[in-house]
Amino acid sequence: MTASPAEIVVALATAGPVRERVLAQLVESLVLEDAVEVSGDGGPGTTCGPFALHFARTPSFGRVRLTSISRNGRPVTPAEFLAEAPIHADPACRTRLGTELAATVLGDALALARRPRVPLDPGAGHDVLEALTADGHRYHPAYKSRTGFGVGDLLAYTPEFAPLVRPLLLDAEPGLVSVSAAAGLDPAVVWNAPPGRVGIPVHPWQWEHHVAAAHADALASGALRVSGPDPGEYRPQASIRTLARMDAPRRPSVKLPLAITNTSTSRGLAPHTVRNAAPISDWLAGIVASDPVLVDKARVIVLREVLGVTVEPGLGAIWRESLHVHLHPGERAVPFPGLVSRSGDGVPLIDPWVRAQGARGWVERLVVASVLPLVHLLVVHGVALESHAQNMLLVHAGGLPTRVALKDFHDGVRFSRELLAAPAPTLEAPPADHPNANSFLETDDPALVTGFLLDCLCFVNLAEIAWLLANEYGFAEEEFWAVVARAIRAHAERVPAFAARLGTFDVFAPRIEVEKLTTRRLWPDTELRVHALPNPLSM
Repeated sequence: MTASPAEIVVALATAGPVRERVLAQLVESLVLEDAVEVSGDGGPGTTCGPFALHFARTPSFGRVRLTSISRNGRPVTPAEFLAEAPIHADPACRTRLGTELAATVLGDALALARRPRVPLDPGAGHDVLEALTADGHRYHPAYKSRTGFGVGDLLAYTPEFAPLVRPLLLDAEPGLVSVSAAAGLDPAVVWNAPPGRVGIPVHPWQWEHHVAAAHADALASGALRVSGPDPGEYRPQASIRTLARMDAPRRPSVKLPLAITNTSTSRGLAPHTVRNAAPISDWLAGIVASDPVLVDKARVIVLREVLGVTVEPGLGAIWRESLHVHLHPGERAVPFPGLVSRSGDGVPLIDPWVRAQGARGWVERLVVASVLPLVHLLVVHGVALESHAQNMLLVHAGGLPTRVALKDFHDGVRFSRELLAAPAPTLEAPPADHPNANSFLETDDPALVTGFLLDCLCFVNLAEIAWLLANEYGFAEEEFWAVVARAIRAHAERVPAFAARLGTFDVFAPRIEVEKLTTRRLWPDTELRVHALPNPLSM
């Protein structure tokens, strides 16, 4: 599968909206992160080097929203701004980001050109909506960089093109593989391998570009063998490396490492996270099952990572429960990115729901269904989840939010052992040379635990919903956050255990630390880069 040169040229020539989005997210994030020198407050006369800017700061963490940018009265491209704006950056990293922005323009231009100009069906299955709402990160400017993929790879392996992907099945001698399974699980019922061997699926791209060479000796000796293509039909989900089984939707999805980079993150699978996957999932599932608020009232769905296998370097897999196993008759789910997605005609996917229930009524139900369980887990149990949109699915009944499904825990939790309500399992820490300075599970600072949740859930996720509702339906951002804050305070009145620890995990602190996602791409990834922003929950 590929695109002809003519199709690529046409897509790029008509990609004005894509360039505008990339430029806006670049400027907005750089200004918010104080990574570029700006003269003025965003009003008339504001400049940034040779560029004239107009922007506003919103009630959602002071997020910057660009309204116009020009240079001597003419439009500006992302490459031009990155090259000539007074940005604080390492030169090599600045060049790298330029490459990532160009790749984002190309990838999203192709997606826009091939996107159906038909209304989105909000009642479609979540697996279908994964493809139709794969719009990328709403803050990070390199939201579709996919560094390492060519045009053919984009069409063959990324969710917006809804390709069918068949992993290549390998099997290995047990001594070659590190295996971690959920309690009571027989791994042989999950992987596909002959008796006495360990099954390891590999992404076709990873096989071609990495595994065949990196594991040549094991392949030559028979310690690692190729069985053939997986008989199942899979489609990539938003993370690209996670594949959902389409022909048998109740079977587990599988996450496979890819030696590519998207947004700020390598899409490999660090071995320690693979080994931690099942123990973390068992632990979280146990917490939910033991808490009547989470299991009976909120009916939270924990999509457990039940099995992990890893062979260094660059080979491994994590199997995750399918949401289809958990849904009841009449329930549907939508990935959280879909809540701010639009049809080809520009109408938001959630439009019929908001119009039927009213913006306030829908937000109130959304908060009860999806926000309160996460804040409860933080405050009562001391566990923060990396709850950005990609890791959450809203379960609904005809658009009425009812509960939430949570996923991707192997490297997406944070806690302090001293503040846990129940002991955590022994987990493998990141190695000293782990390339991501922000990838750590444990800390002694409760503010870092609280900030981990609020950064992902509120700054990256809910802020975009608040912005959409304000601009499309006139529901002010201040009122959105007031609804969230009132729901949390009401929860404290009903649940004494929550009220008792709310001071420790202070979600109402005036300011919270948020990761500088774009700055992170402008400097070597050697330290945690955060800044304090006004917390809209404290208003």
